[in-house]
Amino acid sequence: LSKVLTKLIPFCFLTAIIFTILKFEKDNELIVLWTSGLNKIHFVNLIFRISVLVMFLQLLLTTIFNPTLLNLSRTLLKNSQLQFIPSLLKEKQFNDMVENLTIFVEKKDKNQIYKNIFIRDDGKILSQIADSSSSTIFAKSGHMSPDEKSLILYNGNIQKLNADGDVNIVKFEKTTLNFLGIRTKSISEPKIQETSTIQILRCLKQNNIIRHNCDDSKKSLMDTKIEINKRFGMPIYIPLISLISCFLLTSRKEKKMFFLNKYIYFFIGFIILALAEIIVRYSGTSLNHTIIYYLLPIVMGPLFYLALIRAFKYENLS
Repeated sequence: LSKVLTKLIPFCFLTAIIFTILKFEKDNELIVLWTSGLNKIHFVNLIFRISVLVMFLQLLLTTIFNPTLLNLSRTLLKNSQLQFIPSLLKEKQFNDMVENLTIFVEKKDKNQIYKNIFIRDDGKILSQIADSSSSTIFAKSGHMSPDEKSLILYNGNIQKLNADGDVNIVKFEKTTLNFLGIRTKSISEPKIQETSTIQILRCLKQNNIIRHNCDDSKKSLMDTKIEINKRFGMPIYIPLISLISCFLLTSRKEKKMFFLNKYIYFFIGFIILALAEIIVRYSGTSLNHTIIYYLLPIVMGPLFYLALIRAFKYENLS
């Protein structure tokens, strides 16, 4: 959720500012402020200060909360065990969520009894019966144990393929398969976005090069730089889009272009956010791309602010 929130904050902030300004303009609240002597640049400064607060919130999310929470999720996944058989037993589906283990159930009746069960073990997953390279289990019926950690099978057979190619068949009236300790095929190692910011910075300094997601290969270093730029660079664009939204204050409701301006400035802000997402993906390939990525909001911000001051000045003269 924190990762999704991080992606949505810049876009939502842009939308919120534009809708707020339009609502003030529609209710004639801005006219009251201007006629009472409030300079428009003070209103811009207020929006800019709010954007700085949102920027710091975004920085906290991207640098601290996101990696911590994502790593916590990965740790829980890594340490978890497949303890609930119902996730494996689905009617008329070949379930292979556990590597080298395939399970098929024809149907399940109202008494929670499974009919015609097929289990294929190609990796000695079920160690209590799989002492050969490959085992196949057929059972006419079966049900879960009360603790949902075992599967009890009735009236079936176990076919074991030996190393010499012979197949041994063992018939049974009742047997129990213990699924405790079985793990899914989900990735258990932390990804780069799940690594703490401190570890990534240490990786860039090559002080911790033997750790996971940190080596001296070109691709690894590029991914590390991109991840750092995402965490520290994207929040800087939030004050920039706040200044773009403030250009709506230079428009007057009675002008013909006022209706289009809200779409124009929203589109410009959206393009800048999309451009930032594109540039950051190439920021790790060279130093020039990184410089452009960070200079874009730092240089354009003051330019937009001066343009607003200039526009308000000419409004007062007219």
